[in-house]
Amino acid sequence: MLKAIFSSWLFEYRKEYFLKDVFGGLTVGVLLIPQGMAYAILAGLPPVYGLYASIVPGIVYSLFGTSRHLSVGPVAMDSLLVASFLGTLAHIGPEYYIALSFMLAALMGAVQVILGLLRMGFIVNFLSKPVISGFTSAASIIIGASQIKYILGVNPEGGNLIHDIFHNIYEVVDQYNLYAMGLGIGSMVIIYALRKWLPKIPSALVIVVLSSLVVWGANLESNNIDIVGAIPSGLPSFQIPVFDMDLLQEMVPMVLTLAVIAFMEAISVAKTVEAHHDDYEVNPNKELVAIGLSNLIGSFFMSYPITGGFSRTAVSDASGTRTPLAALIAVGMVVLTLLFFTSWFYFLPKAALASIIIVAVSRLVNIQYPKELWKSRRVEFWMLIATFIFTLFVGITYGIAVGVGLSLMVMIYLTTKPHMVELGQLENTNQFRCLSRFENVIVRPDVLITRFDAQMYFANSGYFKDQLEIMIKEKGKELKLIVLSMDSVNLIDSSAMIMLRELVADLKDHGYEFYFSGTIGPVRDTLHKSGFTKEVGSENFFMDVHFAIDHYDKVMAGEISHHDSKAVQTNH
Repeated sequence: MLKAIFSSWLFEYRKEYFLKDVFGGLTVGVLLIPQGMAYAILAGLPPVYGLYASIVPGIVYSLFGTSRHLSVGPVAMDSLLVASFLGTLAHIGPEYYIALSFMLAALMGAVQVILGLLRMGFIVNFLSKPVISGFTSAASIIIGASQIKYILGVNPEGGNLIHDIFHNIYEVVDQYNLYAMGLGIGSMVIIYALRKWLPKIPSALVIVVLSSLVVWGANLESNNIDIVGAIPSGLPSFQIPVFDMDLLQEMVPMVLTLAVIAFMEAISVAKTVEAHHDDYEVNPNKELVAIGLSNLIGSFFMSYPITGGFSRTAVSDASGTRTPLAALIAVGMVVLTLLFFTSWFYFLPKAALASIIIVAVSRLVNIQYPKELWKSRRVEFWMLIATFIFTLFVGITYGIAVGVGLSLMVMIYLTTKPHMVELGQLENTNQFRCLSRFENVIVRPDVLITRFDAQMYFANSGYFKDQLEIMIKEKGKELKLIVLSMDSVNLIDSSAMIMLRELVADLKDHGYEFYFSGTIGPVRDTLHKSGFTKEVGSENFFMDVHFAIDHYDKVMAGEISHHDSKAVQTNH
């Protein structure tokens, strides 16, 4: 019973894993502390809430999650979404803004748990790769742009659209702080240099230490450098999130969007790392429940929305981590920091934290993928561009909605006009292939062989009929037999069946024979149960095109009657 509830690693732990987990946990913890504070600032929260959000959610996920490497906690994308969503709601002070972030985490977690219990992990399939790429690239640019104010040492008006961000920064051009610019740009240079030449050194921690020492030693606080300041020591307290029923209706779209995006991030990262290991399997539905519980339970301990982080998970995997014990050790480092070392971060400049965020998200801007789509799939390229532009200039929620909407529209359009081709027989074989793709194909004037490569349902049955009529007309007066290859048809609905009944009857009235070949089991069952097979005649169904043509030739030669075809039908 317990094994069905809790993560399997708890019951399969081996002592030889311990040292690797300790090393991996310490490495991830070193990264988690500065990232947690940086992402909290990105979310519009005091830095300490990034540390709070790294504790209980990390513990909960380690108990229920199916990935042994996923590092759960604050991430850039979710933090930006929190700032974007709550920035439009919380107008009555910072305390209420913080309270709403806990409410958002609780609602988001509840939705994720419900979706997981309903086995709805497949919902991420509605976010196609082009949509994800366009959204992620645009959101990454917005995240990076939102941190420029800290690099410049200014405090412009807020904004979550790219043009608003740069316009507001331009408006305070006379307030730029050269000391902040030096710290921010210098920090980015050091991070990139360390990652290139000394990748094993925790660059984020190095920046935290160096920049704090510079601010303290040079007394830059007196030069209007924006620092983290006093961080309250102690662990987050238990408190029931405030549920504002007046705002609940407005927050529903935000909650649903955040729940899906957060799960998409977590499952994509978990699946990527899982591919490197064969000792465990990530279960999407259990992941939904685990991430949901992490958010829901975490919200009672002052946590804002969290999910799996890419960079920390990658570091965990690269460090040789074997189980989520490493995540618990990372959480332990955060706990120790909150209990004993918060004063060490007093002089930490926000420009340094901004540099950590900018470098982290810069890797999420994918330029290569759009280039590939431009060469191979123009429709998907424009889906990506539309999602990218709407996310940048109209809004994050609108960007996602447009992307998903375009994905569904393209999918529906493609299924209404699927691939339908005429086939011919390859010389010296019993194989039949598309005329436009193969040479040395034999085409008979008295036989039309066509293949329909899609489900046959109400939305495309009219298209099938129209295309078949065009093919029949192009064949001319010598045409006697039509063979429909249904190898690629895995579903047929009642509307398509009615269309086929009428079509076959009409073609027979005009003197044509109509054969079906290659109907697969589920389609064959549907045709049989509906009475279609009996009505049309079971003798008109064949295992493949070759049998259909062979039978037709024998009938035409007078060797057999049409009803002698049972040996080659698909009724097996």
